[in-house]
Amino acid sequence: MPEGDVGEICVKGRQVMKGYWRDEKATRESFIDGWFRTGDAGYLKGGYLYIHDRVKDMIISGGENIYPAEIENVLMQHPLVADCAVIGVPSDRWGETVKAIVSRSDEGLSEQMLIEHCRKLLAAYKCPKSVDWTTDIPRNPSGKILKVELRKPYWKGKARQVS
Repeated sequence: MPEGDVGEICVKGRQVMKGYWRDEKATRESFIDGWFRTGDAGYLKGGYLYIHDRVKDMIISGGENIYPAEIENVLMQHPLVADCAVIGVPSDRWGETVKAIVSRSDEGLSEQMLIEHCRKLLAAYKCPKSVDWTTDIPRNPSGKILKVELRKPYWKGKARQVS
């Protein structure tokens, strides 16, 4: 990838695992010509590798690649946002649209206020089209957001997790 462009991080070397324990399918899907696909998206800048997001979390809306971490960082800049997660939800027109799931510290925070906040800091296609409120964002013991759990109700009845 050209410097600054986001792509999937792949690694190769003696320290890289040979495969998944008793999971040949996962091993085949994760290795290409000896390169291990980490599942992380990143970019090179000034000789350094920066991790941008998880490839599986990427939202594709109208042919545009949208990385939730960028939007989550903007949402967390709002003083009334306690926690948040961004996921892609089905859209007949765009394939997926951006949805923010937010825990707010003040009930006065509205969906419109949050979307306007994002419009000031993000390209229009990256801004959430809708916001759902929650008291808690589900996380695993290490603190990672359980996006699979957040997506389930929106993709129920769909054959796959993308449109």
